[in-house]
Parts: sequence; structure tokens; C-alpha cells
Amino acid sequence: MTTSSNGVSQPQVMQRAALYLRVSTARQAEHDVSIPDQKRQGEAYCAARGYQLVETFVEPGASATNDRRPEFQRLIEAGTSKPAPFDIVVVHSFSRFFRDHFELEFYVRKLAKNGVKLVSITQEMGDDPMHVMMRQIMALFDEYQSKENAKHVMRALKENARQGFWNGSLPPIGYRVVAAEQRGAKTKKKLEIDPLHADTVRLIYRLALEGDGTTGQMGVKNIVSYLNKRRIFTRDGGRWGIGQVHRILTRRTYMGEHEFNKRTKTKELKPVSEIVTVPVPPIIDTETFDAVQARLKARNPKVMPARVISGPTMLTGLIHCAKCGGAMTIRTGKGGRYRYYACSMRARQGPTTCTGMAVPMEKLDDLVADHLEQQLLQPERLETILASVLDRRQEQSERRREHIAELNKRAAESELRLKRLYDAIEAGVADIDDPALKDRIDGLKAIRDQAKVDSDRAQAMLDNSGSKAVTPQMVRAFASTARQRIRFEGGGYRRDHLRALAQRVEVAEGEVRIMGSKSRLLQALTGKNSVNSVPTQGLKWRRGGDSNPRYP
Repeated sequence: MTTSSNGVSQPQVMQRAALYLRVSTARQAEHDVSIPDQKRQGEAYCAARGYQLVETFVEPGASATNDRRPEFQRLIEAGTSKPAPFDIVVVHSFSRFFRDHFELEFYVRKLAKNGVKLVSITQEMGDDPMHVMMRQIMALFDEYQSKENAKHVMRALKENARQGFWNGSLPPIGYRVVAAEQRGAKTKKKLEIDPLHADTVRLIYRLALEGDGTTGQMGVKNIVSYLNKRRIFTRDGGRWGIGQVHRILTRRTYMGEHEFNKRTKTKELKPVSEIVTVPVPPIIDTETFDAVQARLKARNPKVMPARVISGPTMLTGLIHCAKCGGAMTIRTGKGGRYRYYACSMRARQGPTTCTGMAVPMEKLDDLVADHLEQQLLQPERLETILASVLDRRQEQSERRREHIAELNKRAAESELRLKRLYDAIEAGVADIDDPALKDRIDGLKAIRDQAKVDSDRAQAMLDNSGSKAVTPQMVRAFASTARQRIRFEGGGYRRDHLRALAQRVEVAEGEVRIMGSKSRLLQALTGKNSVNSVPTQGLKWRRGGDSNPRYP
């Protein structure tokens, strides 16, 4: 009770309070660490001071270094609404509310403007300037401690990664986490290949490099359509998207080099010195990964414009200066009567940057064509070059047969377990209404169906690769046809399909180096990159009207 100026007693208005409880990690929330204790102390604090507890906000596993917290935002929204549903926000300590001194003061003042006060159970403060200063000093110490803890945690995580162990989070598709060793109470974990989904990763890389046997190399969009059309699902049973496939095609983890601590919380790249490379079992070989990266770069219109692929010059986009590594571009002389390949760095920045030479275009085109015709496009030479690739294909076929056998075995085991469960239900041993039994049946069905789908896909790929076996007759026919077409007048095959034979030409004083990929050569030989198709990046017009139809 309170007494007014005229001596009449009036009832005291009970203040309304809201509790905000928070722990930093989801693991703490799962094990009920801290939150029950915070709640107990908060309720006792409110009861001791006569506060009416109207609402409790629980934040299970969220950092206090930023405001991206659902319950925190709900608290602020309620506390700044008019009228506010509570008068006081009670926290165990100011660090539970925020670990950033600037943000803490910002939200304290934001609540105060609406008549809502923030109080701490363990750090009671007044409203005078000295106590405000003390609160700010404590917030600075909380922020410093948070950053120091983060630094020590990251140092431990990086050391764990250097030793080859997995630091948590969901592994990339194609891998699974397994226990590696026990160190006291902690179980160290590593990645191993998941046979159920690793073949999907291999398929994506194969489609990017070779296509499906009926078409040439596929882009990311076509790969997505291929997977979804054939009901090849993601690890979670969903449909594929462009971003998912692109991440798989560019992730170094699949060649055995997982990069830990690569990006900040804002997704910015960290310096190379901060990145730790963790060795993991490779799903694809390095040569395949590098070939895919070159392919993606070549298809990127920001890096390789359409005129480079379908332009009138033979070596545009392939030819580079051996001295500086820069691209060589076309220059003309005598009013356009003479055309040269010249170093673009020298042309743009002068001879102090590069002293590279200029070479007559027709002379260099003929030189490259002659070398490919006389040195590369000979049956004996092709057989020698492709021998190692063919051996690798044979090894891959053997591994695929083993993988198919493993998938069939997994499907058969799942089918047998399902039969046993059905027998137990029929015999009355198991209760069909038991939720755990239903989950077990659904899980076994999912494993069986996925194993069958993966087995069928792997078998189709094996059959397809077998039908493309390279024979001496194929080599001789390819060499003969390529020698004829590389001399086709006006460009033709030698301009549009030279990239099947060579991917880089370097020009130095008295020397021209021609470099190519064995895999690309094999693809051209087996017909997966048809010599009759011309790569283009032109516009595709919408059939049946424009994109903004004006008539019904």
C-alpha cells in the first residue's frame, strides 16, 4: 500500500516482468544446461520483489554477439509496442542479453523509450550516471571475453582439422561421419565415403564432362534437369537445384581436400593463411576436378564471351603469351590487310609490362593445324596417348561393378529385414500400431528403394561405358576424319572444335607449345563431343510469342 498526500491509502500497482533466457549452443539446450537454472533464479527474483511474471522468452542455442535471434526479436517487438505487455525485462546477466556493448546500449535505450527497463539478477544496477557507466564497462568486458573465447575455440577447431578430424556440421553429400578414435571422454570423428550417394556425385561430374552418352557435355542447368527427371533425389529426398549442383562441381572436398575455416559468418572469403585443408577420401580424381573447373570457366560468359567460342578466328581464347601468361588478341596492319596475334598485356600497358612478340595469324594457324595433323592425329600416337586413360576407365568399371554388388546386397538385406518384420506382425509378436515399428519399416523401405535406384543408375552407366569401348578401327577412323576436317577451308571444324584437341596454345620466341586434355580427346573420339555440333551461346527465342504478349 502507498499513502497519498491527503493521507488516503492507495493500492500499489504490481509491475509486470518478462524473463529472457539464453544459452549459446544447441548442445547446451539439448542437455538442459543453464536454462532451467536461469528460469529458477528468474522466477525467484520476481517473486521476491513482487513482480508479476507475464511471459518467458527462451532462446535455445543462439549467440549474443548479434540480434539474429527469433525470441530476442519477439521480445524487442513486444517491449517496444504500445502499450507494452510488461514493464521489466529480467535476465540472469547482461551477457545473456547481449555480448556487444554498443548493441546492448542500443536496445536498452530502445526499451527505455517505451518505459521498459532491463534488470540483471546478478548485476543489479541503478539509473544514475555512475551505474550506467558501470553497466557499459561490464558490457565491454563481456564483449572482450566473447571474442577471446571465440579465438580459443577457433584455434582448437583448426588444430582438430589439421589432425584430419571433422569439426561437426552436416558433411557434404557423398560423405558420412564415423567415429575415428576415442580420446578420454571425447570421440574424434572423420569423414568416409557414403556409397549410397557418392555415385550421385560421380554421376554429376561425368555429366559435366561427358554427358549421358546421347548428348555432349552438360551445363549445370541440364544436369539439374537430368537428375530431377530421372527421380535421382538429394540426400534428404528432395529435388536438385542449380546452387546445389554448382557447389558439388566446385567443392575441393570431392578430390580429397576439404577446406575448413574458408569463410566468415558473413560468407566472405578468409585469407589463405587462415584456411586449413583436411585430407578426406576422394570421390573423384584430381584430373577430373580440374577438367570440370576449366569447363565451368569456359562456359562462364563473364570469363569466356560467346565471340571467343563461335568467332571467326581459329585460336581466339586459346592462345597465350608464354612470357607473361596474358591472352593474345587480334591486331591488324596496313588497313586491315594483315592480321596478327599480339600480347594483350603489351598492347594495353606497353612494352615495360611484357616484351611479347606478334605473330602473323595465318602463319600460326597453319603451324598449329600442321602439328595436330602430323603429330597428334596419327593412330599410333593416339593409342599411346590414350592408353593410361583407357586403363583408368577399366579400373573405374571394376570399381563400379563392386559398387553395384554392394548396393544390390544392401537392397537384399533391407528386403530380408522387412520380410522378418512383416512375419513378426503376422505372428502377433510385433504391434503394427507401434510408432517405432512404423519408423523402422519406413527407414528400411527408403534404404531399399534408394539402393535399387542407385544400382540401376550405376548399371546403366556401366552398360553405357561398355558400349563406348575404344577399338583400333575407331582410332583410325577418328584420325582420318579429323585430319580431313582440320583442313576444311574457311575454318569449319578446325575453328569450332579445336578445343577437343587442344585447350591452350602458348607462343614464345622460336617455340609454340600446344597443350590439351586426354579426357577431352577421349570424349571426342567416343563421340560424346560430336564433331558435327557447334558450341554457341546465342539467344534462344521464346516460341509462340514474345515474353510480354500484347494480344490474346
